[in-house]
Amino acid sequence: MDLTLRQELAGRSCAGIPKGSPALTPDQAARLALAVPEWSSSGGKLEREYILKSYLSGVRWFAVLADIAEQEDHHPDAFITWRRVKLTLSTHTVAGLSENDFILAAKLECAFEEFNTK
Repeated sequence: MDLTLRQELAGRSCAGIPKGSPALTPDQAARLALAVPEWSSSGGKLEREYILKSYLSGVRWFAVLADIAEQEDHHPDAFITWRRVKLTLSTHTVAGLSENDFILAAKLECAFEEFNTK
């Protein structure tokens, strides 16, 4: 894991991306993926499943991540089940991955480290 890159991405904000902008190339996505190895990348999407201690813990984590996503105006697809929260990130305007996906993933990883220690 590249902690420096994770911190750099987490310190940035998601930017508006004009429709028709290109998605990241596979090489660009692979480089940014080093910052968030907990996430898998395939088919133009990033995915991560968080495993928590209880259903309510999952719901509470979702509330935290939803606030972050709203602040960044970049929203994941989410699925919540017993003790699990599964997220999928992609950027619809580029029909694939953008830097915004990796920025949000890095922010969520930093927040989850803090959330999970409470």
